[in-house]
Amino acid sequence: MKPSIQNIPPSLLLGTAMWGWTTTKETVFQLLDEWYSQGFRQVDTATNYPIDKNPEHFRLAENILLEWIKANGITDLRLMMKIGSVNNLFTPEHILTKSFVLMMLDEYQNMFGSNLETMMVHWDNRDVKAEIKETFEALETIENRGLKVGLSGIKHPEIYAELNEGFNLGFSIQVKHNLLQSAYPHYAPFHRQRRFIAYGINAGGIKLDAAKYAENSSLRARGGDVENEPPIVAKIRGEIKNFNEKKDRPAISAFHQIGMINAFYHADIQGILLGASKLGQLRESIGFYRVLQEVDYSDVSAKLAAK
Repeated sequence: MKPSIQNIPPSLLLGTAMWGWTTTKETVFQLLDEWYSQGFRQVDTATNYPIDKNPEHFRLAENILLEWIKANGITDLRLMMKIGSVNNLFTPEHILTKSFVLMMLDEYQNMFGSNLETMMVHWDNRDVKAEIKETFEALETIENRGLKVGLSGIKHPEIYAELNEGFNLGFSIQVKHNLLQSAYPHYAPFHRQRRFIAYGINAGGIKLDAAKYAENSSLRARGGDVENEPPIVAKIRGEIKNFNEKKDRPAISAFHQIGMINAFYHADIQGILLGASKLGQLRESIGFYRVLQEVDYSDVSAKLAAK
């Protein structure tokens, strides 16, 4: 069974949400060096990364990325930039007026040049159609400049879908999608179109072996309780033996592999966003992604979908 429409596997994107928070600049440079050397180019970031509630870190992730780009003379990244949030305090405050979006377009084109590929609306809770239409006008300008557009954290996707009947913009849509929760159903007006990018595939850093949580793990940093794992983790741990009965494929040994399988076989998912914070994690994820392109795990995907 092939994983996706037209037999094209989802692409991989490198996430930056923890850069400057649990992931130091030195480690970020190592991650980017590895990512680039292995032939990958898509990187996702946002104005408000890291969302660690430290105002001094507002826009820190993008500036670490820019420093690496300049240090290495990089011109061929495919950068996805999310805009709208005005702080990194984890509040809903945002600005998405036409003038602001276009101002940010100019700023990020000047900063990142040919590395900028996509501008994405981030965290829009508005329900006023006229205001959202103004944002659409700015997004249309972005597409007319040859860039792509996208959505992330949209409270009322039905309004966006209705407006898009007149604009026909080619949105990519980022959704949290893992075995604990998925925002995919929330975007029903955009279903049956291969435009979704799955993030949070390992549910914030869940591990099958609780002893492997480091003190600075992503799950701990986000306030997760490593002592009380979600019930589904125990169920998956119990299924691992069955999953691994097929000896003609690499054994599954980590929760991030389960998360990747869950996203890889979804017909509407065009991309999988990795949140690796260590070089070893990134190499493992890339390695398993390449395994998925060659080896059939559709039985695992079907079993996961039934949970």
